[in-house]
Amino acid sequence: MPENLTETMQENVDTLMPLLIEHSLSLVGAVLILIVGLWLAGRAQVWTIRALSKTPALDDMLRGFFGSIVRYLVLIVVVLAVLSQFGIETTSLIAVLGTAGLAIGLALQGTLSNIAAGVMLLIFRPFKIGHFVEIGGISGTVKELTLFTTELATPDNVQIIVPNSGVWGQPLKNYSAHATRRVDFSFGISYSDDINKAFEVIKTVLAQDARLHTTPEAVIVVGNLGDSSVDIVVRVWTDSSNYWGVKFDITKQVKEALDASGISIPFPTRTIYQAAD
Repeated sequence: MPENLTETMQENVDTLMPLLIEHSLSLVGAVLILIVGLWLAGRAQVWTIRALSKTPALDDMLRGFFGSIVRYLVLIVVVLAVLSQFGIETTSLIAVLGTAGLAIGLALQGTLSNIAAGVMLLIFRPFKIGHFVEIGGISGTVKELTLFTTELATPDNVQIIVPNSGVWGQPLKNYSAHATRRVDFSFGISYSDDINKAFEVIKTVLAQDARLHTTPEAVIVVGNLGDSSVDIVVRVWTDSSNYWGVKFDITKQVKEALDASGISIPFPTRTIYQAAD
């Protein structure tokens, strides 16, 4: 190998080696900052929620929301620190981002709308953690409100993540907002049965359930004369937490009481006439 070529290669190695070492150290430092930063962001969220839990005026939804904000703020600082490891001037970067704020805002319109919707949900408080709600046809128990999304759990414990803009912009039913709820029933009896006797049987069943409220009083009326039955409508009031228990138990108990008193619950019948040959 010619002597001048060897010298050239040696010079290139001597030039590149410090650069490789420098960038390798920068890469290692950036990875370490990223790992520590991700851990610290998670811990900061937990610490924030734990600190706010000592304030009784703040409920779980507010604590979770503020914890989410702290986490994202820490992540922003981590990203800037990682960029600085590669020689990127973060001050210049911030200035450029500030100048291009309008363009960035338009590009992140969906994300910003989720943040704005989350703030509106915190201000007007249409629900709290643990409330059972229906949003745009989706029903579930509210688990968490973050900076961008609202988490629900369906009755069969399926997780549903809804963007905050979808929550704020949709009709919302909150089944847990009030302490009491009305439970409606409909029982059909035969046209040949005694309506007043059926009323008394149902009243007896209702009187034996301590979960039912006496004010407002229970309503028992004939709601409809159907094709094959007289439909009795029953309306009672109970605590919201007892809604489904009352619904299931009273339905079963009324059916058993009507059977025991000889009152039949008819089912649709059809008479078919066949022409003679």
